[in-house]
Amino acid sequence: MEAESTSQASAAPSEPQPSTERIKLNVGGKLFETTLSTIRTAGPDSLLFALSNRPANDPNPVFIDRDPEIFSVLLSLLRTNHIPSAARRFSTQELADEAAFYGIESLFRSAAAPPLFSGIDASIVKSISPASEGLPSTFSIADNGAVWIAHGGQISGYDWSLAHSGTVRTHLDEIDSICRVWPEIAAVGSESDAGLHFYDFSSSRHVGSVHWTDPSDPRIFKARVNAITASETSLFASFDCPHRENIVLEIDKERFQIVSQLGRQSGNQAKHMVPSKLTFVPATGVLVGTAVTSGAFGYSGYIRIWDPRSADVVWETNEPGAGRSSRFGDSFADVDVDVEGLSIFKLCSKSGDLGMADMRRLGDDPWVYLEEKNPSLANYGDEESNLLVHCCWGQVFVGRGGSLEVWSRVQGDGARSDGESGGKGLYRRNFVDKRSDSERGDIKKIEGGGDRLFVSREGVEGIEVWESSHSAGAVPVS
Repeated sequence: MEAESTSQASAAPSEPQPSTERIKLNVGGKLFETTLSTIRTAGPDSLLFALSNRPANDPNPVFIDRDPEIFSVLLSLLRTNHIPSAARRFSTQELADEAAFYGIESLFRSAAAPPLFSGIDASIVKSISPASEGLPSTFSIADNGAVWIAHGGQISGYDWSLAHSGTVRTHLDEIDSICRVWPEIAAVGSESDAGLHFYDFSSSRHVGSVHWTDPSDPRIFKARVNAITASETSLFASFDCPHRENIVLEIDKERFQIVSQLGRQSGNQAKHMVPSKLTFVPATGVLVGTAVTSGAFGYSGYIRIWDPRSADVVWETNEPGAGRSSRFGDSFADVDVDVEGLSIFKLCSKSGDLGMADMRRLGDDPWVYLEEKNPSLANYGDEESNLLVHCCWGQVFVGRGGSLEVWSRVQGDGARSDGESGGKGLYRRNFVDKRSDSERGDIKKIEGGGDRLFVSREGVEGIEVWESSHSAGAVPVS
């Protein structure tokens, strides 16, 4: 028995060791040698994995007629799961194209993605500007960071690597609203042209339109789109007419047909204006609509929540109006919804204070006003500043004129979110930008996606792309 065990042990080293078998590749005339296990990390559907299955007794290197310098970068990626510093010699698009050829695009995309976005450690990494009519009228960001920028009557698309993927010319003079229906289908609207229109990026053509009509009411004509949002199965778009009649329509995403109507009203008063912002909340299935106007007597507007299943209003507030006991005259200038945290944030027009309401406990006056203890950060500006608020990644980004700030949630301190806490200790405020950044112009729109923050400014060509540093951790300020 002992002799048999010794014999088996001596035979073991002669057995094949797939993880250490080597393969030689001739890429563009340059010889590379690596292990089969390394190139098989590319995945079973990749070209490299297929090449690893060639006969082991073939002495000739596999010839691949591609750029050897870029292959060296991708080989390093396979070995370490990180992109080496040598990659800086090439554009992201060049690397992505070669990664796609070898069948490792998903691996490269994961390694090339920016770190989790932290507003307290972010900077501008580039600006995206369409070649023609570079002043963006609006833009839309996909979950992976791909961008659609509307400029004039055109839409320019940029993929996850921010490389230009194409431009579609529409029949509209100016696009004011844009929403991603499907990966290649955009829904667009204009305040100067009637209807909601659908364009296919893959074929650069118009594929459908939806119009709000009512044969029994002659006031309903030339209805224009003001805001668009999407759920998994539907689009929601707010329309208004020259006579100020307005409505929110639910539209089937597959058939581009109207499913239901929500909240038809006459917009002669601030509390009946057309919603200028719509947000669908997947966790609860409700639609949040907001409208804001400003005039000689200040700001006014409303927040309204519909249940699309019943078409009923389940909660609303008007400012000035309901919920004004402690804030009369300081109505909101902008509102946004944290769909993951189920919270509504409003930015007060006079004080600049940031208010938060828990969507699970809405009432007559549900607002908690976040407080900043640091006196050096307490200067909010005045009512004349352009005020914007945007929620993403559990952070709240605020634009005040040209400056950009972030409110980050403090973790682990037992801070309460009810009215008794007064917002103390719940969030901390920091500036995102430097003074030189804030002098670029008033912020017009803020939107996040793909761990990047995108910002456009009044009268400034293109949009800014902000990313956090790879060397920083997303640790909230305490």
